[in-house]
Amino acid sequence: MLSRSTDINFTGAITHLPVGSSNLGTDLSDDHPVSCQYTSTLASTDGQLLDPALITYPVSLEEGYVQCTSCHNPHQDIYQDFLVASTQFSDLCLRCHNRTYWSSSSHSTSTAIWNSSGTDPWPHTDYTTTAENACENCHTPHSAGGEGSLKNYLAEESNCLACHNGNVATANLEAEFSKPYTHNIYGYTLVHDAAEDPLVLTMHVECEDCHNPHAVNNSANAAPLAGGRIAGSKGVTLGGSPTDAIVYEYELCFRCHGDSPGKPAGRTVRDIEQNNTRLEFNPANPSYHPVAAAGQNSDVPSLITPDHSESSLIYCSDCHAGDGASAPAGPHGSNWQSLLKYQYETADNTIESAENYALCYSCHSRTSILNDESFTFHYLHIVEENASCNTCHDPHGISSTQGTAVNNSHLINFDMNVVQSSGAGVVLFVDTGYENGYCLLRCHGKGHGIGMSY
Repeated sequence: MLSRSTDINFTGAITHLPVGSSNLGTDLSDDHPVSCQYTSTLASTDGQLLDPALITYPVSLEEGYVQCTSCHNPHQDIYQDFLVASTQFSDLCLRCHNRTYWSSSSHSTSTAIWNSSGTDPWPHTDYTTTAENACENCHTPHSAGGEGSLKNYLAEESNCLACHNGNVATANLEAEFSKPYTHNIYGYTLVHDAAEDPLVLTMHVECEDCHNPHAVNNSANAAPLAGGRIAGSKGVTLGGSPTDAIVYEYELCFRCHGDSPGKPAGRTVRDIEQNNTRLEFNPANPSYHPVAAAGQNSDVPSLITPDHSESSLIYCSDCHAGDGASAPAGPHGSNWQSLLKYQYETADNTIESAENYALCYSCHSRTSILNDESFTFHYLHIVEENASCNTCHDPHGISSTQGTAVNNSHLINFDMNVVQSSGAGVVLFVDTGYENGYCLLRCHGKGHGIGMSY
């Protein structure tokens, strides 16, 4: 049949499809691909698609191609929008897409609903729960916010904060990102790439850098194992190898704070400079906080039991996380510098108090510290001389490539803005055995030498 030479008149003066969600325009880059060949090679290369041989009715491939009619039947409108199957629980999507982890993820199973505050997080659907919306929590097949992954909004974080603002998900992450210190998700757009290397080579941070939305769940683990909220995320192992699915939480942090060329600089100028956290937490080091392995020191009397002991391990997020009792887990935003969970003053001449060193005292007993149970001169230094814990201790660790067990046990790595060299031209701590040692340096105008032991 030949096309007629004149337009078919619609009701009134309309001759073309009106502007609106049904009018896709002529640029289909923000729509689901059509007229593209769907082969076994494509499915295998992608890794997240069903083999075409497994795609069955009512979805159809037209001579091996995805077409509009693969999803729509223009002569039968059973499921709305002439779809061949329901989008509820992503039934239609899952007939071709085979996302790893999806079946057990929170976005697939959660019964959370919108509380009717703010903007409707699901403007494209009539479903009421997260599980029912499934893929359409974040994606729309037509007229998406941008090209590529067909997300609802161009700004990556907007797709997450539509629900994670306290109006669907319980935790209000949007409020966390308004704090003075954050992982700045608003500072980058279209820099993140789902296929990028686990080691971040071009510095940026988006929600997807830490969270795999197809894998995230509410399961809990003990340190250092990764919990469900960061399940299925990319990372870098303690040995420096890339991994597409982390096992330990610290592997996620190493993406940016390990070997990344754009990693942030440290806040303190140290005697031994090292900003690579992967090297700082290596269990071969002379000392380190027990993130990747139990600490080197088998006698730490200040630890608050039973939650902490010499054999305990901790998460990076035990120190770096939202501040306040009601803050959601993880380092989204904090009122304290370095995204710390509790206050930790690092400046010299800080008055000792439970508040100023709340981070340290969350694991180490203030009473024990001030009673000099760990070190004979703790009280002298931090109360009488107003020296910060940070003056002597490097909270992450000292790499074995730079420090030694004699000079850098007990996390000793001096703040060079406070400590000066001794008359011999050195800044040095010397560990001479159990509860014995001395420093060679000047601090607060006073020389420290062999005569000042602990």
